[in-house]
Amino acid sequence: MVVAEPIYGVLLSDGMDLKSYYSLDFGDAAPDVRLLNPDEVTNPDLIRFAVCWLPGPAAFSPYPNIEMAMSVGAGVDALLKHPGLSDDVAICRVRDPNQADLMAGYAVHEVVHIERGFASMQQSQASAEWVPPAIRPPRDLKVAVLGHGSMGASVVKALAACGFSVSVACRRDPADPVEGVRYFTGDDSVLQSVAGQDVVINVLPLTAKTENILNAALFSKLAKGAWLIQMGRGEHMAEDDFVDALDRGQLSGATLDVFRAEPLPSGHPFWADPRLRITPHIASDTTPSIVAEQALQSARELHAGKPLSLAVSRGQGY
Repeated sequence: MVVAEPIYGVLLSDGMDLKSYYSLDFGDAAPDVRLLNPDEVTNPDLIRFAVCWLPGPAAFSPYPNIEMAMSVGAGVDALLKHPGLSDDVAICRVRDPNQADLMAGYAVHEVVHIERGFASMQQSQASAEWVPPAIRPPRDLKVAVLGHGSMGASVVKALAACGFSVSVACRRDPADPVEGVRYFTGDDSVLQSVAGQDVVINVLPLTAKTENILNAALFSKLAKGAWLIQMGRGEHMAEDDFVDALDRGQLSGATLDVFRAEPLPSGHPFWADPRLRITPHIASDTTPSIVAEQALQSARELHAGKPLSLAVSRGQGY
């Protein structure tokens, strides 16, 4: 019996042990796919694909025959603009069905935390004071969701199920709209969706059109004292405009899960700002079993010359 030569890949990340974290040592379970750390590569010419998370600027340089680069997360902006990848390299991403549910749970948690006054109740507990906060019907809270891909759609359904009034900025009309939700499409959809809203939740992909979209023009459309929940990409935020909106009271505060520099530097002023709730990019994450399964799937498709099921559109950016 003739055994075909395996396909070889490399794991590339500046700050993460991808092989250990995602159990990407296939071993005898997949003899047709060999996925190596850079220090395990003896012949760089054999490497045809890479599995990545935030690879450094020179990460791809040793491997002249890369045909596919795959992100272990949903975001591929770091790969699309990577200086070491030519336009003919296919870009793939993990599509984990659990991520949308995790994202929706995070969004609802933050909206409820702010709306129901849990921060003030925690302060009351510390001083042993019985101070019930005011309660209003959920429908009185107006929430805008920016983005309606798999993540955004899940967030919208969860918020609507809790009874909040929801408006959405989306690229096209949804195939299965949620009853009572207002959907906005077209060039002005973002600004239309946020007009007068009490909370804005960003789950947009990062593209040339959405970079710095969280800016003064958007903040000025919100209700006075609105709250921002930022779960997209750090580059969505125009930070000077954001700080100005906070200082003017146009925003009362924000939940920030993503930043331009990650990890957020220890000396960054956001850490000490009491108006902010900061989390370390954990609104959702890919599960190791899904990453391993889909990395193996993509490698085998590449090896067989088949279309890559998990490829993204370079033009659209997702």
